[in-house]
Amino acid sequence: MRDFHCKCGNQVFFFNNQCLVCGRRLGFDSHTLSMRAFPDVEGWLHDDGQDYNYCQNYYDYNACNWLVKKGAENRYCLSCQLNRTVPDLVSVENISRWGKLEAAKRHVIYSLLNLGLPIQSVANPQVRLAFEFLEDARTNPAYAESFVATGHSSGLITINLAEADDAYRESVKEELGEHYRTILGHFRHEIGHYYYEILVANTPWRAGFEELFGDPTVDYQQALNNHYQNPPPDFWQDSYISAYAVSHPLEDWAETWAHYLHIFDTLDTAIHFKLVEPLQKNGRVDAEKAIDTWLDFAVKLNALNRSMGLADAYPFMITPKIADKLKFIHQVIEHQTIAKGGDGQTPQ
Repeated sequence: MRDFHCKCGNQVFFFNNQCLVCGRRLGFDSHTLSMRAFPDVEGWLHDDGQDYNYCQNYYDYNACNWLVKKGAENRYCLSCQLNRTVPDLVSVENISRWGKLEAAKRHVIYSLLNLGLPIQSVANPQVRLAFEFLEDARTNPAYAESFVATGHSSGLITINLAEADDAYRESVKEELGEHYRTILGHFRHEIGHYYYEILVANTPWRAGFEELFGDPTVDYQQALNNHYQNPPPDFWQDSYISAYAVSHPLEDWAETWAHYLHIFDTLDTAIHFKLVEPLQKNGRVDAEKAIDTWLDFAVKLNALNRSMGLADAYPFMITPKIADKLKFIHQVIEHQTIAKGGDGQTPQ
């Protein structure tokens, strides 16, 4: 995440909609990946010769700070346009929970744009990225369905609204023995399934995928049943970033993809805040250098957290086999960026 500043020079952040120093209103421009600052005049957003409106979800629910060019046919921003279903927003509690999901979604969409990835596939239009945020009886007793599973199917990503409840999420984290469970992590994992379908499944990358991750046609439900009924094999940490990654090659990909986004987004932030050196080498990012930089930086992150009495920020091991998987994902992303006419620089 970049280091943003208002026109007055004050440091501002990705989710801000007003500068607390000069009072200017702020909005995120997804075309330039920058924060724009506007005079505090109600209803008038003008910058660099262009008029803007906020996303409609800003006006309706104060739930988005992204911008839409004035006169655009769609009143919703690039991120909110992807919504197929949102929860019942009559209650203030639901608006708050949904707002947390939207904030995480905007963060991951920013990361994808920063990486130069397509939000929608031109080559595979049958797989369209969309989101639905659903409730079940855990958050709303009026719903008969007792369990809505978070997951992905042909571009449609479903997130259970309960995941925005901190207490619920922590209880599931403890129950499943997970080291890491966040809303942002869910989005990063599920979007990994989407990018497998549009970047790998029916492309020459499929052979490299099978060599590293395994056969994606293995019966999915049977594999998951086996995962939940049996402990992971001994020494699974040598090849898998998490215990869940052991369950199926597609889950291994999605978990590793999520960690790729964890790593590169955090390093991008660290670079912009001048905590680590830029990663470019000959105009492109060297994946091995990035992983080495991350391994060193993660130790410092964990030490800082311990100094605050918190759990480790990154309690995972990256072995040579896991590093190879991360490098493969980097190659897939870099190839996509270059194919679009970019320079393969990730992060900036």
